Amino acid sequence: MAAALTLAERTRGRTAPNPNVGCVIVKAGRVIGRGWTTAGGRPHAEATALAQAGEESRGATCYVTLEPCAHVSPRGPACSDLLVAAGVARVVGAIEDPDPRTAGAGFARLRSAGIAVDVGPGGTDARRTMAGFLTRRTLGRPFVTLKLATSLDGMIATASGQSRWITGPEARAHVHLERSRHEAILVGRGTWDADAPKLDVRLPGLEERSPRRYILSATAIGDGIIASPDAIRDLPGDHLFVEGGAATAAAFLRADLVDRLLLYRAQILIGGGRPAVTDIGLTYLGDAHGRWRLTDARALGSDRLEVYERAR
Repeated sequence: MAAALTLAERTRGRTAPNPNVGCVIVKAGRVIGRGWTTAGGRPHAEATALAQAGEESRGATCYVTLEPCAHVSPRGPACSDLLVAAGVARVVGAIEDPDPRTAGAGFARLRSAGIAVDVGPGGTDARRTMAGFLTRRTLGRPFVTLKLATSLDGMIATASGQSRWITGPEARAHVHLERSRHEAILVGRGTWDADAPKLDVRLPGLEERSPRRYILSATAIGDGIIASPDAIRDLPGDHLFVEGGAATAAAFLRADLVDRLLLYRAQILIGGGRPAVTDIGLTYLGDAHGRWRLTDARALGSDRLEVYERAR
């Protein structure tokens, strides 16, 4: 399942409205088929893995990060039907599909065909890998990641507004990798006017994965401009990357629309600079506790990255 989850990461932010699924088919301790949902949503991971495994699929075990779909689409057959026809003996699925067209029906179809089904292994990681798809289906909006790059004392710029560069090249490269995994990226009007950021992906080989740019502005009107954080529900795609500035970060936090926080911290002190976040509407200190869960931490050159998820 860990291998299937790694495969699913390859097209995160590229498969909407379909989920980014990974699949590994094993027989006699040997991997005979691998697949992941292709950019654009088709073919599905199971179809690719089964095609690779061929006749060896009969009697094999299929590990898949999401319940195989149960509905026929103009773009392809139901994956549960493909697994039945291939004669696999066992399917291990990480989580059930919330799509009402499947929602348990895929696993039921497999069981009715005499295929052993196990559900749950890798479930926590699968929900994290497919957070965009799941958030869109359950909350009707994209999964929101907020990126903050700060000094040790929480500043994003000096008092005069100088902010390039707080973090080093390794941290900035990681930000570009994160951008490549999102369909949309957003900054506030102040940041756009002051810095004119490109908001693209400048990693060799990933340039075509640059997300679509949006600006948060309550006063401006035009294509690519949204008036409030709530308007993200109408944005295409399942993943939104919010890069700032301080007022925009606060607006999303105040609306409780941040699902994941990337905190890049440089080993510098600025002092009387510009803080990373303005007022988020917190009245009582006790309300600040228990809202965020640390899920990852690592060094990026001389900087440190901490990843937090909203505890809901």
